[in-house]
Amino acid sequence: MSDSLPSKAPTYRPFRSDDISAAHALSATIRWPHRADDWRFMFQTGSGFVAEDNGAVIGTALYWKFGEHYGTLGLVIVSAQEQGRGIGRQLMEQVLEALGSRTTFLYATPAGKRLYEKLGFDSCGTLDQHQGTVGSTAAVAPTEGYQLRPPVASDLPKLIELASRGCGFDRSAVLPALLDVAQGVVLERGGELAGFSLLRRFGSGYAIGPVVTTPSPDEQLAKSLISYWLAKHAGDVLRIDVPGGTGISDWLIALGMTRVDSVTRMVRNAPAQLYSGEPDAAYRMFGIINHAMG
Repeated sequence: MSDSLPSKAPTYRPFRSDDISAAHALSATIRWPHRADDWRFMFQTGSGFVAEDNGAVIGTALYWKFGEHYGTLGLVIVSAQEQGRGIGRQLMEQVLEALGSRTTFLYATPAGKRLYEKLGFDSCGTLDQHQGTVGSTAAVAPTEGYQLRPPVASDLPKLIELASRGCGFDRSAVLPALLDVAQGVVLERGGELAGFSLLRRFGSGYAIGPVVTTPSPDEQLAKSLISYWLAKHAGDVLRIDVPGGTGISDWLIALGMTRVDSVTRMVRNAPAQLYSGEPDAAYRMFGIINHAMG
């Protein structure tokens, strides 16, 4: 007869700023590229929960609210040694309770998709992660009549509008926070903004996104906003997460931005078919912020 005692159930509590170091260490064990600063940015713009066992963080899940009606979730991690105890499901249930009736989105790997389906999520799209170290490459010039320039403070309301229209929900809170840690370039025509893209430090290199602009022949406008950064960062590790159906994946691959992963976009509290297309006829997302925040 064994003298060992049964393991205690984990405890769950809200994520705190002093959990960032432990969360970063947890993500490193599963080879995620996030720096502690990447965790800090995402926590400062959202909220979340941790699972603890004897004072050690063994699981995380974060979420973000966008306006009154939408939310996203991500950074759902359970220590490899603790998997199979229902910790991931419990963290998800706490996050979903916090988000309430909001239409909620996430990006699911094949390993997580079954759990998310059991929690009421349905597939509504795909996302391709492109990553690579691009050599010297020429930037694509925007379509005639358009110009690229750095953003200025007075652009902020229009940038928020374009970001919100491109993804389909309110970006008024997250975009100013993102601009605090990112560089930007805007696309202008006749004094009117027609698109923008941002670049920020991420992992061992840089992430491009969001990228929002109007559709164009051969997506030349989107390519100009993306290649602006590729040309400036030859030799650096670059990443961009591109929604399925944009038509730019082959172009990225040809430049050295390998498709390293594909995930499923899922939605809860709304019919999936409502979110299978583009949310706005005039503007489109060609690169998201990240898997967690959409």
